Amino acid sequence: MLTGSRQTRDGTDHLVLTRRLGAPVEDVWAAITRSGRLALWFCTWTGDPTTGRVEVRWVFEEDMPGEAYVIDACEEPRHLRVRSVADDPTQVWTLDARLDSADGVTTLTFAQVLTEDVDVREVGPGWEYYLDRLEESVRTGEVSTVAWEDYEALAEEYAVLAQG
Repeated sequence: MLTGSRQTRDGTDHLVLTRRLGAPVEDVWAAITRSGRLALWFCTWTGDPTTGRVEVRWVFEEDMPGEAYVIDACEEPRHLRVRSVADDPTQVWTLDARLDSADGVTTLTFAQVLTEDVDVREVGPGWEYYLDRLEESVRTGEVSTVAWEDYEALAEEYAVLAQG
C-alpha cells in the first residue's frame, strides 16, 4: 500500500512518507543515525560525522559503490538532513528525517527532495521498502527480513503520484 505523498516545502517538491513506531524517540534516532543500527535495515557509514561528511555503503543493494554524504542538519534526536555528493548535480539526493514523539510512539516523517531527475516510480517503492525494514528492525532489534519483491508493484501507484 502506497503511503507516500507529494508535498511542496519551501517551494521544493518532496516525496514524504510517515511511519509511527512504537519506540522512544531516542531509539528511533539511534536506528537512523548509528551505523550498527542502520545496518539492520538500510546502510552503514564510516568517517567522522563531526566533520559534516560520512561515507555511506548501501547494505541491501547489490554492486553499489560507497557514496559521500554531507550532513546538513543534525539536531539530536529530532532532525537529520543529509545529501549525497556527486559530480553530476542531477545525481544528488537530499534526504530529511524528522522525529516527533508522544506517549512512547515516535512519528518519523521522511522526505526526499524531488527533482526532474528523481523518478518517484523507483524511489517511492524503495523508501516504502526501507522504512518498513526500519519499522521491523526497531521492533525486533534484528536484521529486517522484509523482502523487496513485495514492493515492486507499488511503481504503478507511484506513477500516478508522479503525474500530480
